[in-house]
Amino acid sequence: MLGEILHILAAAVIAWVLFVTVDIFFGLPEAGGVSGASAIARDIEAGGGALAGGNMMGNIVCSPDASAGTLLAACGVYVAGIPGGLAAALMVFIGNRICHDPGYAGTTGAVLATFIVYGFTLVGFAATDFIAGMVLAILSIQGLSHARASRLLARLWRVRQ
Repeated sequence: MLGEILHILAAAVIAWVLFVTVDIFFGLPEAGGVSGASAIARDIEAGGGALAGGNMMGNIVCSPDASAGTLLAACGVYVAGIPGGLAAALMVFIGNRICHDPGYAGTTGAVLATFIVYGFTLVGFAATDFIAGMVLAILSIQGLSHARASRLLARLWRVRQ
């Protein structure tokens, strides 16, 4: 039981680093890339958060990004291994096109997560550890404190620049 909890916590950290790194690499904190993202960012800023972090959080809500891609890839790997993860990446790509998302953060996140999750299954982790871990990672960005999470994301964005 304790080993499974540790696996989930480790998977949460790995998934968080993966999706935040991919989203920052694709410039999601720079501006709202899809409809609604800028409105969310302005609302978060008005609540004491940072605009750059709010932009990233708005993009996460409004279009398949690396967090969604990572979660769906973990589900795909759970269902069908690498082919399942790549099928999830295809679904994320289609979702990006439907949202008129100009970037490919979600698709990249899903492809990377497919191989990371599968790789960790070879050393004792389960894909379900990453499903639970990804939910925790998303919760830490979207569910606990918008103001604090947006300020953390804005600091990480400034490091990139």
